[in-house]
Amino acid sequence: MLPSSTPNVQRPTKPPGTVGPTTMPSPKVAHSALTVGTNPFPISDESQRKLKQPQNGNVHSSQNKAIPEIKLTGFVGFDSLPYQLVRKCQENGFQFNLLCVGETGMGKTTLLESLFNMKMEFEQCNRELKTVELREKTFDVQEGAVKVKLRVVETAGFGDQLDKEKSAQIIVNYINDQFEAYLKEELKVKRNLSSYEDRRIHACLYFISPTGHGIKALDLITLRELAKRVNVIPVIAKSDTTCKDELQRFKQKVVSELKAQHIEIYQFPTEDETVRKDNTELNALVPFAVVGSTDFITKEDGRVLRARRYPWGVVEVENEEHCDFVKLREAMLRINEDSLRDRTHTVLYERYRRERLKQMKIGDGDAGPKMMEAFVQRRKELEDEFLKRKDQYSKEMQQRVSKKEAELKHHEEILNIRHTEIDNTYQNELKLVEAQINGLIEEKAKLEIKLKKQQRSK
Repeated sequence: MLPSSTPNVQRPTKPPGTVGPTTMPSPKVAHSALTVGTNPFPISDESQRKLKQPQNGNVHSSQNKAIPEIKLTGFVGFDSLPYQLVRKCQENGFQFNLLCVGETGMGKTTLLESLFNMKMEFEQCNRELKTVELREKTFDVQEGAVKVKLRVVETAGFGDQLDKEKSAQIIVNYINDQFEAYLKEELKVKRNLSSYEDRRIHACLYFISPTGHGIKALDLITLRELAKRVNVIPVIAKSDTTCKDELQRFKQKVVSELKAQHIEIYQFPTEDETVRKDNTELNALVPFAVVGSTDFITKEDGRVLRARRYPWGVVEVENEEHCDFVKLREAMLRINEDSLRDRTHTVLYERYRRERLKQMKIGDGDAGPKMMEAFVQRRKELEDEFLKRKDQYSKEMQQRVSKKEAELKHHEEILNIRHTEIDNTYQNELKLVEAQINGLIEEKAKLEIKLKKQQRSK
């Protein structure tokens, strides 16, 4: 372990409000700035003391001995490990999956285009949908030397149905499906997680309507389920439709209702001293009051700004006095994007994985025959469930076929009755016409006889 008294080189930081990748020095430059035995990422004395302590009191006595600290007498080279990691990450790029949940007309697409400064061209929902639809788009974006595969998922038709719980369940099922797909890849014998496309949702922007006296019942139902599975960041959509005082009261109302319902939304981490102050301020702003726009205006000084123009004035999207848009972008992308990704994997996914393994009857330390028994048992359960569903489906299909046959038979009987009635009517009319024809023939014959008699009498 390196001594804590050695001088440290500080990490490069960005001034507040800037967007873009942090410029990391190359390994050669880093080595010239470091003396032998220095640590570019300092560890506090308290952390070093905890690392020295044994983690298990029952370990062998030889493991309880203090690990000797050796002062290096020459260049070794492992001080470039952080820069090797940075270079590898820059080459491979990052995956960031964002879910946007909100009712129709909340401005979800507009806010996303404002956040990432790009056109996304989601299909507009111009009709009422019977169920909630989840629409995905994937973009390869690059800022500086950092490449990100951005995957955005939007809800269409959310809140248009009467069954609120079903609307929420569709979104929950989607999130669980992404966890399940990752778990299946993880449990494969020949797995390849390095090239696996991670589709787990890292963050969820939940859009709350600024109108009303608080959170709607639909929002509470959905947030309660989402908060257990994804990092939820609530935002107040179209906040420019409400004055500042009312907006502040609405924020307080939202926070108090979430606490009363025991809904734990995502809190930006404050354990790291480098971001503690920023994240404390950002946590106090939740839910973020945001405004998005696809229009731009030119200021007198020549600056081109994203804004919304009204008869009474102009709302600048990136003006912190007008809305919390800049703070949202800093909180989610500039400061805590990696924290969102990390919590998704280490907390939310681990929770799902633990529950699924329990369902599969797999416990800690299970391997070899026990693992095989668990898989065999699970396979049998799935096969039994499949056969049960197959029988149920066959019965349902048989019932449907029988019902349809009965309906067709009933329609056939009705058609036969109608055909008989029509045929009888036709026969009766035909007899009537024939009788009339016969009557006319007889009358004609009588007239001819009468005419002949008259001619003879003359």
